[in-house]
Amino acid sequence: MGLGSIGIPGLILILVIALVVFGPSKLPEIGKAVGSSLKEFKNAAKDIVSDDSEKK
Repeated sequence: MGLGSIGIPGLILILVIALVVFGPSKLPEIGKAVGSSLKEFKNAAKDIVSDDSEKK
């Protein structure tokens, strides 16, 4: 059961909860921070995989 199995209703529920907890003014900042963190994580994971393939 990964992140891909959440579906549209689950995403809407998460968005509503985030809106209630953080308020509408903070959501763009939080989204930007999550997006940049995810991008950084993907780049690091890609570097690790490429390092492993070079060692073989």
